Amino acid sequence: MTTMASYNADKMIGKQIGTSIVLSELARGSMAIVFVAFQKTLKRRIAVKILPKSFLTNKSAKLFQQEAESAAILSHPNIIPIYEVGEAKEFLFFTMQLIQGFPLTQLLKIAQKQVLPSKRLIPLKQTIQFVTQILDALHYAHQQDIIHRDIKPDNILVEKHSHRPIITDFGVAKVLREEKEDHSMMLGTPLYMAPEQIIGETRGARSDIYAIGIMLFEMLVPNLPLPEFDSSDALLKYKLLNKKNFFKKKPSDLNPFLKKEMDRIVGRAIKYEAEKRYHNCQEFKSELEGYHQTYLQ
Repeated sequence: MTTMASYNADKMIGKQIGTSIVLSELARGSMAIVFVAFQKTLKRRIAVKILPKSFLTNKSAKLFQQEAESAAILSHPNIIPIYEVGEAKEFLFFTMQLIQGFPLTQLLKIAQKQVLPSKRLIPLKQTIQFVTQILDALHYAHQQDIIHRDIKPDNILVEKHSHRPIITDFGVAKVLREEKEDHSMMLGTPLYMAPEQIIGETRGARSDIYAIGIMLFEMLVPNLPLPEFDSSDALLKYKLLNKKNFFKKKPSDLNPFLKKEMDRIVGRAIKYEAEKRYHNCQEFKSELEGYHQTYLQ
């Protein structure tokens, strides 16, 4: 079976896409490839994401177009800006800002490899500042009726110099104004998926809030206290069946610098029942800011 990993990206180097010339490959996923390109009209380096038509399915084409359109209508300092959307003979594409940085996943891996246990934790002030910025961006997106549905460390870029978090990959976003959705299609990444997403539903902002809660937990501790799973399907099944005990420990059990209040904040964000989570990202953000003011000033 042909996969994106086998795609020869060298043939793209030097090609013109829209107003830009492709310079080098930057990254590739299961559905698309991202290149560094030079935009001739504005004389700047940008990123170009392409989906080769040889890999095209109705689902992948829809998700690719949806990603571009969803992000393009959003203007926020913590959301990747989209410049141009188009179609060439051999591929679909869109162009976006080139971020000098790395995914949050990399930051977490670096911390986890530290020899000293105390160094395996991202500083708490930095974590709260980081997550509140993401929550602010998502609150803005939600106000525009766009739910991301795949928030995870891989989809958060950390700008190299400012350490500003930037949300990317709106490929499975849902525009709430749309009347129809295929409820048989499960979208998201297993660990970060809210229980309702596993059965093909979305509870608006609260599904994104669940994912942020998992990611916050992950940033607060050396390693998430997960049971062992031999497959993604096993993880999803366990999550559906264990409404109260998906995690075996609380954040403060694994991080001695945390107050019990953080257990409550994280716990509410990742409640099994969507209606018991925070009503919106602004409420979640306010609680984290309150924790900062009370315990970290």
